[in-house]
Amino acid sequence: MSTRSFIARPVNGTGYSGIQVQLDGQPSHHLPLLLTAYQYRWARSVEAMTRHLVDDVTVGWDELGTDLLDGAPPALVSSLVGDERWPSRTLDHLVTPDGSPPVRMSVTDATVEDQDMQWGYVLHGSGIEVISLMNEDLGPMVRWSTDPRSAFSDDPAAWSSLAAAPVRAPRTAPAPHAPTAVPRSPAPARTVPHR
Repeated sequence: MSTRSFIARPVNGTGYSGIQVQLDGQPSHHLPLLLTAYQYRWARSVEAMTRHLVDDVTVGWDELGTDLLDGAPPALVSSLVGDERWPSRTLDHLVTPDGSPPVRMSVTDATVEDQDMQWGYVLHGSGIEVISLMNEDLGPMVRWSTDPRSAFSDDPAAWSSLAAAPVRAPRTAPAPHAPTAVPRSPAPARTVPHR
């Protein structure tokens, strides 16, 4: 699905600087990948994650893939994507009409309005600021400790900077309990008559 978004680092207070992601930009797609990548692949290092996702990209991202889940427990990966696997893909393969090298698809808080984006994800030290660009230029924070299996709303109106992030904790099945053993009374002793 062609839902355009960006991933960025914060700069100058409420500003940001980042890179475009062409596909699947809705929160239900990006947040599970980004939260799991932070918690496992980059061992809770926002700086290492930001370098990979924002700084080291030449042009931009076509899509974010399940390689971001590397290092996560198999059960978590399976609960997020089932048996599907796809790689993250950059836009380095683009060909321009005049044959010149493609330019970096940078996004800043000053240029985002001109780029027809729908969602923004700013990687702060405390979590991911999710910006619904159709409504606001700021957004609520999703803490890094959020369970990636949570339900994340894709409704742009739900992501207001004046409200808590629309995140529903995952339903977890209660742990199976061992059956409780009912103590039995010992059987009364039987006396066998002698013959």
